[in-house]
Amino acid sequence: MTMIGVLGGMGPLATVDFMGKVIQLTDAECDQQHLPMIVANLPQIPDRSHAILTGDESPLAHLLDGIDLLNRNAVGLIAIPCNSSHHWYAQMQARSPAPLLHIAETCVAAVPSGVRRVAVLATRGSLASRFYQHTLASRDIEPVEPDDAMQQRIDHCIADVKAGRLREASVALTAILAALADDGVRAAILGCTELPVAAQHAVPTSMTLIDSTLELARATVTYATERGWNRT
Repeated sequence: MTMIGVLGGMGPLATVDFMGKVIQLTDAECDQQHLPMIVANLPQIPDRSHAILTGDESPLAHLLDGIDLLNRNAVGLIAIPCNSSHHWYAQMQARSPAPLLHIAETCVAAVPSGVRRVAVLATRGSLASRFYQHTLASRDIEPVEPDDAMQQRIDHCIADVKAGRLREASVALTAILAALADDGVRAAILGCTELPVAAQHAVPTSMTLIDSTLELARATVTYATERGWNRT
């Protein structure tokens, strides 16, 4: 049996959200038609954004341990529902016999045709790593980065989700999206996997929201079902 490998725990709620979306996206009539997954839920991995910004306590060794764990269980694909960890994507892919999906590539592929400016809502580490900005620019899309005041609100929103304060997180995200809309932004990437959790309870917006967890799940389901992993 070939399985999907999930390197998770960054954070735990985001990992559960990803798993739920994989299940919801799978066309199945019974248990046996769902996709097999093995999930390494490893919340003790050091903070990715902090490491990118300061150079302290790199999580790379922990990430590679998780990659090794999944490959020892003969996974056929690895998905990592944590955006900031993709700063080390090249090192993880070099370590892994199984291919790794890149979360930024799945998101940018979902930008609607004709959209030329997209806000990137992410951790400070992901923004400093610039993998979203480079992927957008490679498709002639202008990345719109938050100013410091808005980034502080995004930071608090992410922290609230990690702490289980979902109501506060949804209120914060609603205000962030409203401010972007007032500035004429019409599309935004939720480029931290905590943000889609907050979005579940936020006030609906006319802005196009690209959910990084959902797009990673879509790419995962497509890859696995095309190879028949949901067939016994």
